[in-house]
Amino acid sequence: MALEKKFDATTREPRLYQAWEAAGCFVAGANAKPEASSYCIMIPPPNVTGVLHMGHAFNNTLQDIMMRWKRMQGFDTLWQPGTDHAGIATQMVVERRLAETQQPSRAEMGRDAFLEKVWEWKEESGGQIINQLKRLGASCDWDREAFTMSGNFPDTVIKVFVEMYNKGLIYRGKRLVNWDPHFETAISDLEVENVETPGHMWHFKYPLAGGATYTYIEKDEDGNITLEETRDYISIATTRPETMLGDGAVAVHPSDERYASIVGKLCEIPVGPKEFRRLIPIITDEYPDKDFGSGAVKITGAHDFNDYQVAKRGGIPMFNLMDTKAAMRADGKPYAEEAAVAQAIANGTQEFDEAMIAAMNLVPQEYRGMDRFEARKKVVQDITDEGLAVMMPVTTTDDEGEETTTLIPYVENKPIMQPYGDRSKVVIEPLLTDQWFVDTDQIVGPALDAVRNGDVKIMPESGEKVYYNWLDNIEPWCISRQLWWGHQIPVWFDADGNQFCATTEAEAQANAGEGVELTRDPDVLDTWFSSGLWPIGTLGWPEETDALKRYFPTSDLITGQDILFFWVARMMMMQLAVVDEIPFKNVYLHGLVRDAHGKKMSKSTGNVIDPLDIIDEYGADALRFTNAAMASLGGALKLDTKRIEGYRNFVTKLWNAGTYGDFKGTFDVPHADGVPETTLPLNNWIKGEIAKTGEAVDAALETYRFNDAASTLYSFVWNTFCSQYLEFTKPVLDGDDAAAAAETKATYAWGFDQCLILLHPIMPFVTEELWGAKERPKMLVHTDWPTYTAVDLVDAQADADLSWTVAMIEAIRSARAQMNVPGGDFVPLVVVGMDAAATSAWNQNEALIKRFARIESLTVVDTMPKGTAALAVSGGAFGIPLDGIIDVAAEKARLEKTLGKLAKELGGLRGRLNNPKFADSAPAEVIEETKANLALREDEETKLKDALARISELG
Repeated sequence: MALEKKFDATTREPRLYQAWEAAGCFVAGANAKPEASSYCIMIPPPNVTGVLHMGHAFNNTLQDIMMRWKRMQGFDTLWQPGTDHAGIATQMVVERRLAETQQPSRAEMGRDAFLEKVWEWKEESGGQIINQLKRLGASCDWDREAFTMSGNFPDTVIKVFVEMYNKGLIYRGKRLVNWDPHFETAISDLEVENVETPGHMWHFKYPLAGGATYTYIEKDEDGNITLEETRDYISIATTRPETMLGDGAVAVHPSDERYASIVGKLCEIPVGPKEFRRLIPIITDEYPDKDFGSGAVKITGAHDFNDYQVAKRGGIPMFNLMDTKAAMRADGKPYAEEAAVAQAIANGTQEFDEAMIAAMNLVPQEYRGMDRFEARKKVVQDITDEGLAVMMPVTTTDDEGEETTTLIPYVENKPIMQPYGDRSKVVIEPLLTDQWFVDTDQIVGPALDAVRNGDVKIMPESGEKVYYNWLDNIEPWCISRQLWWGHQIPVWFDADGNQFCATTEAEAQANAGEGVELTRDPDVLDTWFSSGLWPIGTLGWPEETDALKRYFPTSDLITGQDILFFWVARMMMMQLAVVDEIPFKNVYLHGLVRDAHGKKMSKSTGNVIDPLDIIDEYGADALRFTNAAMASLGGALKLDTKRIEGYRNFVTKLWNAGTYGDFKGTFDVPHADGVPETTLPLNNWIKGEIAKTGEAVDAALETYRFNDAASTLYSFVWNTFCSQYLEFTKPVLDGDDAAAAAETKATYAWGFDQCLILLHPIMPFVTEELWGAKERPKMLVHTDWPTYTAVDLVDAQADADLSWTVAMIEAIRSARAQMNVPGGDFVPLVVVGMDAAATSAWNQNEALIKRFARIESLTVVDTMPKGTAALAVSGGAFGIPLDGIIDVAAEKARLEKTLGKLAKELGGLRGRLNNPKFADSAPAEVIEETKANLALREDEETKLKDALARISELG
């Protein structure tokens, strides 16, 4: 059939994908050879609420490249797809929908009714991202699409929890967690966004008990005293004054001489009713930095992660001040009673336990029920009014030059890193709560050993260091969330708080005994707990399914480096703990996809690139090739739409090579799987070039160098096949030698097929469309990957002759361009001392060189004529006599004038970059753009200088 003038991605990509699905091209084991080894990739499950972003597009492109390549090689393949139930995100979406449609709220309708609404939403709108992945060309086995809340997966999750609980690997305890006051749930570190925001650091005085005093001395680096005064307080700096109410101690560094004399003494928290002020001890700990602030740190173990560790080490009570909405607690006994007990604990006269401390409310009556930020304002004001703020002198000058010094509260205005919930966008509060934890110390060892002994390889190597650092310093993993959507924790409690963990309520009741009233824990499991079981859960465990036997352990995991700990490490720990097997053999990590200037994409910055918009404008193949081309192992991922446009041109180049072949009748050549027999050096040469390219692509993909595979294919298809071989076939196909034309037509047909096969994993749509332009035994997606090698196909003589010919043509074209020789002119070529190899290459390819370099003749001479431009080609001293062809003086003047203009431009660019003001004030992307512009201009200058030097040699 006659090909259309261009490839219309908008209409053809959906049709091609439907054809693949209809033919079952992606099902597990499709195109597998007998006794084939398995190859399995687990898709990192996107949130069921998600839409395709550039990170998804990049990540799934790489997975699809590997999967299509292995499928064509005949492996028994499975690309396991699915989505994660995304507890907090989904609950937020559905609650917002209820509000928008004026339905009862979640709290009003109750748990069961709300969960019905979630399932309704899931059926209507969930999984949108799956259809978007199909637009990208993802060749997953969609018949096996998994969801963490359906199929066998919930049973898998519950069974694992119960088994781990029974082994003592899961327990309930009170620890500090990231608390989202909007959703009223614990969240993971990955769900916290630390944002630099304007902040304040207040400095307050904690008076020493009983009016005690000490000599406070500060010294410089040489040990000279710079300040000496008597103090009756210790100075504390804090960014969160509202948490002072829960202080358990003040800590200083053991080596800090300034406070040595008061360590062990008590100081007073400077807030709350004076008659009930608590006294807390001054202790030593390695945590305080004596060179930061005053060197003294208040320890509020229930509201700060660093303080929590100090409190644990020092046995300091941790008083929780806030409720689940981050308002100051309003429950419990009157403050006077609570403060008295707390003081007895600080004095060492009252024993205490965790439950007792948890019940205590040390928020004074006047602060109870207040929003935490309102409480902050009141605490600051109350302390300042009492004169317990550290004061600092400020000098002002009036209009007459008179100076006045006044004292004002010492408050530093400084940026702070503020933690926000990535969904709620509210400030996260460290909160001490009862949660369920995995005792990771008991299961981390095998996960570390598996990487250290080489069973699992992490790429790039820097990822291994991060992995070791995280797991060597691992904390207990909080796996409970105070949500409704998710896997409800399978633990029931009786009236006395006894726990009964079971897979079903009936089993729990049987364990508790008849007539014992049980209440199920309302919390659900962290989604990372269920997604940590993704490999075995999607393959049917705990049943010994065929899929589990065939594909587990899986082969490669391709994912973002940002979830190396949250997902990858947890899958390692969980699979090894549950089935004593590694979940995968290789882990390929990549970074964030950023914009062309290297900036993180964000809606607020306005630099977000929507992959669906890119597919609409440029086609999926162009986006996929761009993704592959920028996927250097461990490299920065900068997405530039100009680059995508360039690869769309590459799609067009390939299509044009197809239309040329169609016009020349190569599509009429019957399909052949074997390599054609050839005698012409031109055809022998291209067969060898194809074999070398295939080997290079295989080597690149075997080592996950996607960028090298892409650049190799781009260079071969654009330059070697289209710009050289295609052009070289024209005189043969248009000539009178029918046998030569027939051989070349068959070789072109085969060679073009090889281009399509080798490109297919990266650019599946256009290659499949071109492949189907003539009758084939099967679709390209299932066509066998080449197994020929360079040893099989490279003809050394043809390779040498054609390589020399290409070098000669390029050298002549370069010289003509530099010397400004008119494009239509045929020029003479001379040579001194032409050797046998060059003579053979010339004799074989004289017609090609004359046609494509526009040479009229080759003359052997004893010496070079005056005004000859030398050519850097092996086999002799070659040159183009230019006397009478160009005006050397005029051309020299033109180059000098151009260089003069360029020098001014270069001076301006260098001046900007060397200007400290520009370096300090210009945005990073502007600086990078200026550097790139300078590099381009310097390259242009080098070429012009080379041309000037070359023409100057002509006289």
